[in-house]
This record gives sequence, structure tokens and C-alpha cells, in this order.
Amino acid sequence: MQHQTVKTSSETPEQVQGTARRRQWGAEKRSEPLSIVHPTPSRGKIARGRVGIVITILAWLTYVISTILRQLSENPNAGFRFELEAASYLVVVTFLTFSALMYLVARQGALYRFRDHRRVPRGELDRHFATYDDGITVLVPSYAEEPQVVRGTLWSAALQEFPDLRVVLLLDDPPNPTDPAIRERLDTTRALTTEIEAQLLAPAGRFTAALDRFQARVEDGTTIASEELPVLIGEYHAAAQWLETMAENETVEDHVDEFFVDLVLMGLARELRLTILALEAAQAQQDAPSAGRTLELYLRLTRIFSARMETFERKQFASLSHEANKAMNLNAYISLMGKRWRREETSAGQTVLRPVAADAFAAADIVEVLDSTYLLTLDADSLLLRDYCLRLVYLLESPGNERVAVTQTPYSSFRGAPTRIERVAGATTDIQHILHQGMTYFGATFWVGANAVIRKDAIEDIVEVEDVGGFEIRTYIQDRTVIEDTESSVDLGTHGWSLVNYPERLSYSATPPDFGSLVVQRRRWANGGLLILPKLWNQLRERRFRRDRILYREVLLRVNYMASIAWASFGLVFLLAYPYDSRLLSPVVFLAALPYFLAMGSDLRDCGHRFSDIFRIYGFNLVLLPVNLAGVLKSLQQAFTGEKIAFVRTPKVKDRTAAPALYVVVPYAIVAFSLLTLWRNIDDGSWGNVIFAGLNALLAAYAIRAYIGIGNSVVDITLGMLNWLYVGPRKKRSTASPVVPKTPEEVDWTSILYHGDRRLNRDLRGENDRRRRVSLR
Repeated sequence: MQHQTVKTSSETPEQVQGTARRRQWGAEKRSEPLSIVHPTPSRGKIARGRVGIVITILAWLTYVISTILRQLSENPNAGFRFELEAASYLVVVTFLTFSALMYLVARQGALYRFRDHRRVPRGELDRHFATYDDGITVLVPSYAEEPQVVRGTLWSAALQEFPDLRVVLLLDDPPNPTDPAIRERLDTTRALTTEIEAQLLAPAGRFTAALDRFQARVEDGTTIASEELPVLIGEYHAAAQWLETMAENETVEDHVDEFFVDLVLMGLARELRLTILALEAAQAQQDAPSAGRTLELYLRLTRIFSARMETFERKQFASLSHEANKAMNLNAYISLMGKRWRREETSAGQTVLRPVAADAFAAADIVEVLDSTYLLTLDADSLLLRDYCLRLVYLLESPGNERVAVTQTPYSSFRGAPTRIERVAGATTDIQHILHQGMTYFGATFWVGANAVIRKDAIEDIVEVEDVGGFEIRTYIQDRTVIEDTESSVDLGTHGWSLVNYPERLSYSATPPDFGSLVVQRRRWANGGLLILPKLWNQLRERRFRRDRILYREVLLRVNYMASIAWASFGLVFLLAYPYDSRLLSPVVFLAALPYFLAMGSDLRDCGHRFSDIFRIYGFNLVLLPVNLAGVLKSLQQAFTGEKIAFVRTPKVKDRTAAPALYVVVPYAIVAFSLLTLWRNIDDGSWGNVIFAGLNALLAAYAIRAYIGIGNSVVDITLGMLNWLYVGPRKKRSTASPVVPKTPEEVDWTSILYHGDRRLNRDLRGENDRRRRVSLR
């Protein structure tokens, strides 16, 4: 699907050409992020969470008995229609109540984890990695991203202190664009890894030399702790000053740039300054760290600035998959790791990679792709805090975690969003962070693909190998659906691996800033869950065969995660569209939903948002109803046709992305129909329906005004109508003969030998025609 980028009505031409977005009324004022470690919940909060779960269950049971069963028993002659209405209404209420219950259960698990979490001390991390040999490869898949966005992501990865760190930018743009502007952007993005590595060269060289000098003094026995301390303090001062100077020279144009400067660069600088404070205190007290501890502190400096950077483009090689999705971009590079390859030019002008022996003679056409124990897949619009890799790899290598395949900190939203829709979408992201933490408590973790640390041995267990056009294609992360991380989570569980979310805030990712880009993202998220459900049943069967312990709560949470968007969307459509009998309504239904809304409001407030955002999120979900339904229907389409749905990347542009007209019109239809329902039920005296319809009309109207915009709605609907009415010029059929006779001197003999007659039979037919004409003469 093509996405149109238009100028936002609230922007001036100068802002459109630049990078700043005009702040809207009602946008987020707070710019500082939340603390890395979650506050310890009080005993009262945990108790209230348990009470909320009990109230939800009891309220649902009360409704079934006091309303549904009572109405059926008291009205035996009500007729088939009433019985059907009662049954369908009960189904809808049950599914929606079940989703609310799963929210409360997952949230309760998160509270338990936040209560019990103890942060690993810095000294333990330094000790664990002092003699560490394993490496980690950070893979950053990118397609048509703004270079400035990719640059921040690469820097946040490059400044991770890890013993053997490689950062690879996986560019997926067409390698030879003809548009000069696109070509310039691509060249700028390609150069990022070289530029970053060049900037790191000076500090890396300085601190490596300082480490070598210290180790030489230790080996010679000439080191004196009191004399070493001022030298070490000087090196830490230099490192902190380098980061602070870089931060001062950064251009801050939006809230993401502000986060990068304050949390990525200055956050690391502040941590180094804290170490300086400790060392100066030791010096003042005429004390000093041991030689071993001093070595660890030197190692830390060298590792912060010693990342190796490279750029890789799979579309430059015909032997790699060119499937247009993020999963195959990652798979293409992972399949090359740990081997040596030779570039080979085919007769068609394409480049392919051929495996060569490990001891083959080094040559210019040899490509060696180094292997690593761990992988970190990092979206190109995400930022990591300073010790992300250290803490998560430490978790993977802790006793008892040998079968943990993937760990991550579910990303949080950048604060200070300039648009209302970005702020509310960010609030839902922060809520999801809490729920994913709670799902880990019950063993129901799902891989959220933005920033995951992966044990490479684990994905080697789930790899699928196939032959495509004579080349071996290895698929580690499935691309059968557009939510490849969810499907891979199920695949890993089938093979006996588990997943764990790290209970801290160490990663942040961008939220779509306008309705058009949000449509693309949420439609993709809604697509695929139903297709993966059969795989979950296969996983449970395999685990039962292995006699693994399976908790019912885990199964329920997983099913809710994959399918709730389907039943919630259809359920809401029924509630909005069908005029149910007022006898089926009961205040007990609202009581069943009350703990859910109160808990969400409390979580929003804990995440720095507003309690009243529960109403804004409800309206937000109303305008996204057609988007979610479209994603679910796409899943059903794929289930029946067997054809994969195209992966559509979320547009990340500074200008506004136009939304498809249908997704703009339907929210207006929801408001109109809710008002019609309100008017009808006032006449009927169905006051429960009146309240529900009025609330829907009010919140949907607010959401249209706040998140889509009246002016933007007119633009998007107009563009949709024009695109629908426009008919492009027909291409004239060529009357020329498709066969062009060629002489032996003109035939591309190398292409014939390589491709055979499948693609180049026209050459053979042309030669036969030429010989036939000669014989007729």
C-alpha cells in the first residue's frame, strides 16, 4: 500500500521543511522519563489488585445469574429472538470481561515482579564480564528511515559497554534509486556507521592505550595503588568530558533528540561522573581499589568506546531473500554469520555469495561474517540506555536461565510528545510495558521485536531451510505473518525455550505522531494473532508430551494476547450497532468493568500520565475500531487463501502521513450512529442504552477532533476520493515482435549457460528464425 505524506494543517511551511512539529494543545508537558527501576508497590496496592480480580469474577457470575438466567426463566414465552439476543449479549459481555480480567491478572503479576526485583550491583556486572570472551551483534534493520533517526539508534547501540560488540545496520532500501532526494538520503544513511566508528576511534585508542600501560605496570610489578588512582581518575574525566562535548554539539529539534542527549549521552556521562566521585573519595581517604578492581574500571572505558560498525544491504545480493519484511532482512544476515563467502558476478550482472572454506586464501572478493553468542535486534527508531546489553546478557547467563532464549525490556514511550495522538498512543505503550512484565510472572512472555537480546543457539533450533531458485534460504524468524516476533515466541516454546522480560525501563521506542502512520502500525499489530493460535495448541501438546508444567493462567494470557483484539473489535461492533433489549442491561456489567478502568487509571498515573486518560484511550480505541477490524479480516483472508499479507512498515517521516479515507469516515459514522441510537432509546426509555450511546458519541467525537483533526479529515477523505476516481492512462500494446533475431556474435552466451532456456529462450527462437530465413533463400 502506498502512503501519502501531506503537510499538516497546523504547520507552517518552514516547519514542514524542517524537522520540528508544532506542539498541540493537550500534548505532553513532561519531558523527563520515568525512573529505570519501577517503584516498589505498596502492600495496599497489591491487595487492591487482588480484590479487583475477585470483584470482576463475582460481578460476571452475578450478572449471569441475576439477569440472563432470571430473564430466561421469567420469560419462557419471550420468543426465539429474545433468547438469541440474550445468548449473543452474554457471549459479548463474557469475552470483554475476560479481557478485562486478563489485564488485572497480568498487572498483578507485574506488581509482584516490581516488589521482588533487586537490581544487580554494578560491581557484580564488572566482575562477571572482566574475563568475558563471548560477543553480541546488534542488528538494526532499516527501511526508508530518516538518517537522523537511524543515527540516534546506532549511537545508543555503539555506546553499550560490552566486551565484543558489533553493530550492523541492515539497510533494506532499493540499492540504486533514481530519485536524487532518495539517493541522497540513502547515501547519508550508508555513511552513518563509518562516521560513528571514525568518531569513536580517538577515545577508543586513548583508553585502550591507558589499559595497556596499566597492564604492563602490573606485569612489571611497578604499579602502586596510590599512584594509579589519579591516572584512572584522569581517564574517567576525559571520557565524561568527551560525552559532554558531544552532547553540547548535538542539534535538539524534538523530544526524541532531547531524550538522546539527556539520557543516552548525558546519562552515561553522569554515571562516569559518579565513578569519579567514588574514586576521588577513595583518594581523599587515602585508600584505593585493588589492582583487579582497577583493571575492571579500565576495561569499562575501553568497552564503552570500542564498538565495530558496519552496513549491510541484502538487496545487493541475488542469493539472499528479498522478501519485503523486517524478518527476512534479519534472517538474511543471520544466515551468513560464522562463515566466509565469496562474491561472484553472474552473467546477468547480479552478485551472489558462495560459501568458501574457512581456511581459504583471503582475497578482495571474500566476505567474512563473524559469529556471536548473542544477537540484539533493534528497531531503527529505538534507543537503548547505557547498560542494556550488560544487564540482559547477565540475566541470560545467571543460574537457572540456561534455556531462556530471548530477554528484553518492553519499550517505553518517549516523553514530551508534541501531538495529542502521540501522547495517548504513548500512554498505551507504557501500559503494555507493565502488562508484558506481568505476563513473564506467569510464564506467558511474548517477544516484542523492537529491542530483544537473543541467544543465537535458540534460533538455530527453530530455523527452517528451503531451496529458492537454487539458493539456500534459512528462516530463523518466521515471516508467515506480519507479527513475526509473536510467532517466533510460540516456535521457541515448542522447542523447549522460554522468554523473560527484564523488569526495568532500559529501552524506548518512537510512537506514531499522526493518525495515518498509527493506522499502518495498529493494522499490522491486529493482523496475524488468529493465524498463530493453532501453533500455540501444537506447542502445548509438545510440552505436555515432555511433561512440562503448564499453568492455566499462562494459556489464558497467551490466548487473550493473540485473539482479544478480534473478539473485542467484533464485540464492540455488536454493542454499537445492535439495539439489544433493555432487559439484558444491568448495572452489574459496569461493576464488572469498574476494577479494570480503575486499575488502568492508577497505572497511567504511575507512568506519569493522567487518570482521566482512561476516557481518552477509550475514544482512541473507538476511532481505531475500523483499523483493528481490517487487521483481523486480513488474518481471516490469509487463513482462507493461504497467501501471505504484505508487510507494511510504519512510516517514519517528519510530515503527516495521510490516512486511508475509509478509516477516517468510519469514526464519523460511529458518532452519527451513536447519536441516532441515543435519540431512539430516549423515546423508548432505555436509559442504559442512552448512557452507553451518549458516552460513545461524546468520546468518539472528542477522539476525532483531538487525534485525527477536522481539517485533516477533509484532506484525507478528499485524497481518498480522488485516488478512487483517478484512472491512469492505459498502456498501449506493443505491436512489435517480441522476438529480436540475433547473430551468433550478438547472443549472450554466458547468460544462456547460466539461466538455461527458462528466461532466454527468445535468443534461441531468434537464432532459429534467422537460420530458417537463410535456408529459404
